[in-house]
Formats: sequence, structure tokens, C-alpha cells
Amino acid sequence: MNISGIKIIQFTDEHQSAFKQLNLAWLEKFFKVEPIDEEILSHPEHILSAGGYIFMARHGDQIVGTCALINTGYHQFELSKMAVDERFQGMGIGRKLLDAAIAQFRLCPDYTLFLETNSALKTAINLYESAGFVHARRPDGPSHYERADVYMAYRGS
Repeated sequence: MNISGIKIIQFTDEHQSAFKQLNLAWLEKFFKVEPIDEEILSHPEHILSAGGYIFMARHGDQIVGTCALINTGYHQFELSKMAVDERFQGMGIGRKLLDAAIAQFRLCPDYTLFLETNSALKTAINLYESAGFVHARRPDGPSHYERADVYMAYRGS
């Protein structure tokens, strides 16, 4: 089922609470909130000031989803902090957010795009694969998320 009336908008300060709450909901349901999550979710302005982007999905006057492109500083973006309100899942909102993030990424020449996730999140992995992400060998060094056991790189669709 697809829902009409969803608008993808840029993050503003008024979205800070929704950005945090949407992400805390899925993290607490499936994993735990790690220190890096708490830092990013409490200070989304750090994403923006570093050249990143945060997208919000709005249905009417309600924020129902979010995702971020975090500029890692190495000519790459990390797709991160993607969440859709549980009541609105399965309606194509995640795809709209992902498409918006990929469209923004494509405007940045010489950048690469990656994400880290967990193998238990099968629906999310299927979404990423359908959008052009492929499973890849993680670059040397540890992940900054304890829960991450899947590394994917964007190769286009």
C-alpha cells in the first residue's frame, strides 16, 4: 500500500524532537541506543554543519519519517538515521526518503555513499538493495556502531 500526501522536506530546528523520537523508537525496539546514536540524535545540527543533510517525511502536519546523509569528511556520505513511524511502515515512505537522499547524493560529484546496518533488518536491507546498494567488504577499521554487521555501498540503480 502506498500513501499519498507524503512530502519530503528538509530538516529544520522544529523537527529535532521528531528526528530523535523516530530513531529512538526503532533502536530501542531492536537494539540499544549507543553513545554515537545519542550524540547524533541530540545534536542533529552537527550533521548539517559538517555538510550533511537530514530529510523528514511529513504527512499533513505530522512528521512520520526521517533519514540523514552524514558527510564523513572523506568524500563520502553515510546514509544513516533512517526511521519511519511504525504506524506508517509499509506505505512507501522509506522509499521516498531513500530516493530523496540518493538524489541529493548524486548532486555531489566525486562522493561515494555507504550505509551500515544489521542483518536482522531484512526489510530495510531489501529496500537498500532495490535502490542500488550492494553488499561490500567493510573498509579497514571497526564500525562506529556495535550493532552493524552489514556494510553496503551504493552502486546506482
